[in-house]
Amino acid sequence: MSRIDLAKLDFFSAEVQECPFRVYQQLQDEAPVWQMPGTNVFVVTRYNDIREVIRDPGRFSNNFSALLNAGSANEEVSAIYEQGYEMVETLLTQDPPRHRVYRNLVNKVFSNKRIEGMRPFIETMTEELIDQWIDEGEVDLLNRLCVPLPIYVIADQLGVPRSELTLLKEWSDASASRLGQLADEEQQLENAKDIVEFQHYFADLIDRKREQPEDNIISDLANNTIDEGRLLTKPEILGMVQQILVAGNETSTNAIAGGVVLLIQNPEEQAKLRANPALIPGAVEEILRLETPTAGMWRSVTEDTVVGGVDIPEGSFLMVRFAAGNRDESIFPCSGAMQVERDNADSHMAFGQGTHFCLGAQLARTELQIALTTLLRRTDNWGLVEGKNTLEHHPNVLLRGLMALHIAFDKATV
Repeated sequence: MSRIDLAKLDFFSAEVQECPFRVYQQLQDEAPVWQMPGTNVFVVTRYNDIREVIRDPGRFSNNFSALLNAGSANEEVSAIYEQGYEMVETLLTQDPPRHRVYRNLVNKVFSNKRIEGMRPFIETMTEELIDQWIDEGEVDLLNRLCVPLPIYVIADQLGVPRSELTLLKEWSDASASRLGQLADEEQQLENAKDIVEFQHYFADLIDRKREQPEDNIISDLANNTIDEGRLLTKPEILGMVQQILVAGNETSTNAIAGGVVLLIQNPEEQAKLRANPALIPGAVEEILRLETPTAGMWRSVTEDTVVGGVDIPEGSFLMVRFAAGNRDESIFPCSGAMQVERDNADSHMAFGQGTHFCLGAQLARTELQIALTTLLRRTDNWGLVEGKNTLEHHPNVLLRGLMALHIAFDKATV
């Protein structure tokens, strides 16, 4: 393997983000805490270093709003955002103890007990989606299963009609694109329009749920109180809903699609699951390890400190690269290989760890288990449709997901 000149490496280029694994390995070998040339950004790639960082919010703050807002210098984009609501710190960019105030409001919605109770609904929805194309022999799996399944589930939890599926996906994609910081100016403009549209839609919904409360996330957030009795402001609620919308569907969509590709590329591992469906929960953890839909996350450094033997000044930013840590050979031997019976696959960092452990982790696991179980039971002889799959990913610094997935299959004989 040819070595990369790290002094010239543009880590956040579209090329590196599309094919990052060789870069991850070299950084782990030569510079596991690597400072991007000419910046105050350090990329952290080894499992134990990442774990240290994300479990210490005192030294490594989640408040990285300055980085998110840096991409909105375009005056036209800024003017569009001014027509919406200000973006305030709630879940993603808030530190303890304040983070806990907001987290407690939504913890019950994503509790293991509640999600287990949703299992029959998710199973029924999966069957219904597959019914629509099971006789066709070829399917745009991304748009006819991987996208709609998680969106339908999160729409029900939010209290949004399923007729709004297309809008919800557009709004989620726009939020993910803004978070990912690789959008060109035209895309930034479209993102701003979609995000402001999202804000006004949900602001109206908040008003309606304050008038007529129901059993869903929007109604809970609209009517619950914090800080000795005050209602949440609309910007607070909108910030939380935006993050729930992205976390509640993007991870699942990308993991289901990526998991199917992995199983097509590893037919022996796929055969193990067909022979023994009891292996599927472990396979889900291995898919999450290899795919890592949230490839990385930011932290800001609150004091002069040291990580992995490297001095890091106060005010620096860390990119903790979960996708690299999940392929750390010291933790996961033969890390690039899919092993559905890997005994420590569930040690992965696909959902982070510590205070900001992903709110929707159990929901994503459940959706992925059900989707794969049902696909394997109802279809056979999977293959990538020639000419329709580049297997390229959306350009995004933080999130990793396929742009398209078309598969050919046989209808399984029962």
